[in-house]
Amino acid sequence: MTPAITRSITRRSARTTAALALCAAAMLALGGCATGAPDSEKDAAQNAADGGKTVTIAVHDSFPNEEFEKAASEATGYTVKVVSAGDGGELTNKLVLTKGAPIADAFFGVDTIFASRLIENGVAAKYAPEHLAKSAEAHRVEGDESLTPVDLGATCINVDTGWFANKKLAEPKSYEDLAKPEYKDLTVLLDPTASSTGASFLVGTVSKFGENGFAGYWKSLVDNGARVEQGWTDAYNGQFTQGGGEGTRPIVVSYSSSPAFTVSKDGKSTTTKALLDTCSKQVEYAGVLTGAKNEAGAKAVVDYLVSREFQDTIPDAMYMYPADAEAKVPAAWSEFAPLPSAEQSHDLPAAEIERGREGWLKTLSEKIGL
Repeated sequence: MTPAITRSITRRSARTTAALALCAAAMLALGGCATGAPDSEKDAAQNAADGGKTVTIAVHDSFPNEEFEKAASEATGYTVKVVSAGDGGELTNKLVLTKGAPIADAFFGVDTIFASRLIENGVAAKYAPEHLAKSAEAHRVEGDESLTPVDLGATCINVDTGWFANKKLAEPKSYEDLAKPEYKDLTVLLDPTASSTGASFLVGTVSKFGENGFAGYWKSLVDNGARVEQGWTDAYNGQFTQGGGEGTRPIVVSYSSSPAFTVSKDGKSTTTKALLDTCSKQVEYAGVLTGAKNEAGAKAVVDYLVSREFQDTIPDAMYMYPADAEAKVPAAWSEFAPLPSAEQSHDLPAAEIERGREGWLKTLSEKIGL
């Protein structure tokens, strides 16, 4: 039996910046980029030495590296090496900039916000795991055969239900409610130019209010005293009243899974709630890199990522929902942290996000001075 992956990780970091993305685009346009050759040559040499049994996977920095290396190695028969490459945006940029001399054989952790960048640049090779669950198939990027859905989550407004009960103030329910006078100075947002979670919430507001209305909505929130933090940790742990610190704001951008981690000791209640009408979904993808030195090993690792064995570990290891709807999910998640329905979630196609993202960020910066 392959060992289970049980490590619990702090919330995924929020260090992707628009400047980095623009820099990457400029470097690509000029044809100049880092090659990643030293690591590629080292991996190739290692593969030659051990008969092609070493396979390298590049991941975002909220991944259970050591546990995965052990479990995946035993499951696949390869020696699996995990390389961290920053958060989802940084990982994407590195994969694009090293196309032709890939830094690994496979990758995991590029999400909906950046998926089309990989597709448009031909970074991932066509590959569809034979045993991918039918429920996971529904999360594929339309028309693409290179990105494999592994897990998913949803960025939503969360509220401290106890705070509102104590103040005898009705909880907000919608995007629009947050701009009402009774919720002045109560909200914490995430800067979408610095946070991938903030960027996901931005996508939700574009979906809800349109390209001509989203910036005005954000301005209404700021005018109503909303505070904008650089990352999730500063917002949730620092400003939110349920974050464990001295926060004073009972409304925060977080995840639909967050209420599962504020459950009472008896497991019968939770002190927070995700407003499911304010969510936008994020799918995280894996794939085989074009030009992989060990393509067969890369395919085996992707196969393992969508296996029931690994899918069962995702909630505890990465605070995400498995793409396989039949995989195990803790009881607290099912009761207190369900995913928003398709009707509730405010989403956009990956290609539309890629087309509009930089313009939305620029417009928002001009509108509210981020």
